[in-house]
Amino acid sequence: MRSIVVIPVYNEVETVVSVLRRVRAFTADILVIDDASTDGTSQLLRDVQAEIGFELISRVENAGYGRAMQDAFIAGDRGGYDWVITMDCDEQHEPDWIPGFMREAETGRFDVISGSRYLSLDDAEGSPPADRRSINLCITTEINDRLGLSLTDSFCGFKAYRVESVRRLHLTEDGYAFPMEFWVEAVAAGLEIGEIPVRLIYTDAHRSFGGGLDDPTVRDAHYRRVLYCTIRRRAALLPAPASSDLDCVPCP
Repeated sequence: MRSIVVIPVYNEVETVVSVLRRVRAFTADILVIDDASTDGTSQLLRDVQAEIGFELISRVENAGYGRAMQDAFIAGDRGGYDWVITMDCDEQHEPDWIPGFMREAETGRFDVISGSRYLSLDDAEGSPPADRRSINLCITTEINDRLGLSLTDSFCGFKAYRVESVRRLHLTEDGYAFPMEFWVEAVAAGLEIGEIPVRLIYTDAHRSFGGGLDDPTVRDAHYRRVLYCTIRRRAALLPAPASSDLDCVPCP
């Protein structure tokens, strides 16, 4: 089984090198997608690339988290990998959990293995701001109700994806609402989904989403719109109740 760890990066100059060194201890296959960082991260990545050993995609213009995820799947497919493992680079995802994802992948039970920060809080470090936890909880509950899932953390970016399976998904959401589209597409395609616990680490309560999404009301409405529009698009392939009350949602 071949796997690659893909790390989307945007303005992570303080943490990127330490994270990459720790990831390198667990895998020889690393791809960093630098989304047009402006804080010196781009040059730092070029400076340490040969020393640490990783592939690098450097964007000239910011394209968004969702686009980075789509490119992660494309890179995994083109590279002949069986699994893509994604994680953040802000030291809130611990590389030490990578072997756990690999072990679960080797069982062959799932197409998507999603990290959950809320399956176990015994060794949590910090806590998310109230608005972020509330949005996560409410959106996760609605995803479960509409799609027949039993997720505890629909937003965690620490995941493992079977490349052959995600190849079938129609993914177009480029921004932070990417998980909303992804879960609907995964259910519509019949993917098997499982969760494993990862440690909750929340050290940056002021991280910006950009594009007006720092307003919790705007962010929640945006997430729901992407979720509902994707459900409507895939209604014929979803459980019957999924789109029963979404006729009034304006979609492109």
